[in-house]
Amino acid sequence: MNLKLNLLNDLIDDQLLTDRAAQERIAVTQAEVDHQVATLGSPYSSEQFQKKLADEGLTPAALRDQLRHNLLIDKLMEHDVKGQIKITPAEIDAYYHQHQAQFNVPETRYHLTQILVTAAHEPAAHNLTRSDAVGRRDALRKVLMIENDLKAGEDFTRLAEEYSEDPATSSGGGDMGYLTASSIAADPQLRLAVDAMRVGQVSGVVRDQKGDYHILKLLGREEAGQRPISDPGVRKTILDTLTSEREQVLKSAYLENLRNRAKVKDNLAASIVQAEGDPGLMK
Repeated sequence: MNLKLNLLNDLIDDQLLTDRAAQERIAVTQAEVDHQVATLGSPYSSEQFQKKLADEGLTPAALRDQLRHNLLIDKLMEHDVKGQIKITPAEIDAYYHQHQAQFNVPETRYHLTQILVTAAHEPAAHNLTRSDAVGRRDALRKVLMIENDLKAGEDFTRLAEEYSEDPATSSGGGDMGYLTASSIAADPQLRLAVDAMRVGQVSGVVRDQKGDYHILKLLGREEAGQRPISDPGVRKTILDTLTSEREQVLKSAYLENLRNRAKVKDNLAASIVQAEGDPGLMK
């Protein structure tokens, strides 16, 4: 019975949110849906992506409808819930003092993004343009072209999405997250390149031990030790954590308020409860 009621509540909440978005004239553009589809499909060839959709019982049109709906609800939540959340400096300070161990960094870490080009043939190129270098000469030509685009002022994230051949990071603009000094030290050429970079700097072309080509961008560096409360990165992390916690509470209250204002009379829920007492009613 609980499963049936939960599903029913989800359907009601979904419809209430959709109606609320319409009332507030919140809309999703075709370009926003296109971008979401392209991002989801970037790790696959066209044929693989179509098969994945089919395996999940989705048509391309159904996927677009689903993505449009999700984006609509996200925009509504951003406007009506997240936009109302205010975290004070005092709350951030209190969280830090209660969770100091969380901000102790055991070894230096580097926040890196990369554009990777390999000489090996990849049947399903993991980027938006399906660009795949084949052979050493083609790989070198491609990475030098990307380097020239960067020098001309092109956006690193966009070029990573369009040309990087790293299946793990290309869809996220090449973002590798934070890597420890010890993990980078495993490849001397990469270590030398990272050690020489300033935050915000883009490297030249770096060839690793396997012969693959990398262009790196250093987004941040965290030195080993206790990070102080004055560190902007610490304060942002705490702000994001507290915002997420507050968002969950406010979202529940927001949905409850929508239900009350809509005066939802849950006749179907009542019938489910009654049927559980008399299973014959559900036949």
